Amino acid sequence: MSNPTISRLLVTGGAGFIGSAFIRYLLEKVPHIEKVVNLDLLTYAGNLDNLSSVSSDPRYAFVHGDILNSPLAEQQIRTHEIEAIVHFAAESHVDRSIENPRAFYRTNVEGTLSLLEVLRRFPDLHFHHVSTDEVYGSVEEGTFTEESLYQPNSPYAASKAASDHFVRAYANTYGLSVTLSHSSNNYGPCQFAEKFIPRMITGCLKEEPLPVYGKGINVRDWIYVEDHVEAIWLIVENGQRGQTYNIGGKKELRNIDLLKMLIKRVAHAKGHQPEKYHSLITFVEDRPGHDLRYSLQCEKIEKELGWEASHPFELGLEKTIAWYLEHSHVEV
Repeated sequence: MSNPTISRLLVTGGAGFIGSAFIRYLLEKVPHIEKVVNLDLLTYAGNLDNLSSVSSDPRYAFVHGDILNSPLAEQQIRTHEIEAIVHFAAESHVDRSIENPRAFYRTNVEGTLSLLEVLRRFPDLHFHHVSTDEVYGSVEEGTFTEESLYQPNSPYAASKAASDHFVRAYANTYGLSVTLSHSSNNYGPCQFAEKFIPRMITGCLKEEPLPVYGKGINVRDWIYVEDHVEAIWLIVENGQRGQTYNIGGKKELRNIDLLKMLIKRVAHAKGHQPEKYHSLITFVEDRPGHDLRYSLQCEKIEKELGWEASHPFELGLEKTIAWYLEHSHVEV
C-alpha cells in the first residue's frame, strides 16, 4: 500500500544546518511541493541566510517560534493545511549537553512531546522524527542496525533517545503515523562552526589551534548533508509507517585522519604547505564519556527505498571547504 502524496509540510528547526538543507531540497527538487512552513526559534545555530536561495519562493513561509508553543504549531497546521511534520529542531552539540543538560531536555524531550500532543488532534498527519546514531552508544566492531539496543552515553544522546521512545510510544498508544531516522555525522556547507569539520576548516583559515580530543582515534561515519535530506524525503514519502531507518555515509574515519585530510585540502586551496597547519594541531583532554566509534548498517533503506549516499566523500569535502573559503568573512 503506497503512502498518500505529501505536498504541504511543517519543518521544525528549518533554519539549522540540516533543516535548511531539507527545505532547499524540497523547494528546488520536488516539483509537487505546494507549501513548506519553517518553524524555528532561531537560537545560536539557526541562520536564515541558509535559506536565502528560497526565501522569496511563494511556497515558503517562515514562522519565528518555539516548538513548545503548542497553539502556534496547531495554528500553522490549520492555516496551511499541513500534511506532514518533519522534526529537525534540536539541541545537538555533545559538549554543550555536558555543560547544560537541562537545555537539551527542554528542547529535545519536552519539545518533541509538545509536538506529539498537537499531533493527537490531527490523526491524518504524518510525523517524521530526525534522530542520531548516538542513541546506540559506541561499538568497537560491527555496525548498528535499526534493531540495536539503545545505550546513550551523553546527555545529548540520552535526550534524543528519550524523544525517540516518546515518538514510538505515541504511535503505539494513540495510533499516530510516524517514521524515524538515525543518521551518522553530517557535513557540508552552512554548518555551524562548533562541529568538527567546520571548526577545523575555520581554525585553519584563522590559523588558530586545532583541538583534537584524546589521541584523535575516535571514529565517525560521515554523510554529506544533501544525501541525508534526500533519504529523509524518501522515508517521508515512501517509508513504512511506524518504521525506523538508519542513514549513513559508509565513510568511517578517525578524527585525526580526517583532520589531516582537511589540512591537506585547505593548504592546497590557500597555496600553502600542509605543515603550516599541522603545527596548529593540539591534543586536548578527552571529552567525558567520549564514544569510540559509531557505525550504521543501512541495508534497510537501501533495499526498501533504493537509497544510498551518492556524494563521494572527497567531492563533498571540496564543496564544503570551498563554501567556508567563500564565507570566511562571515561568522558561522
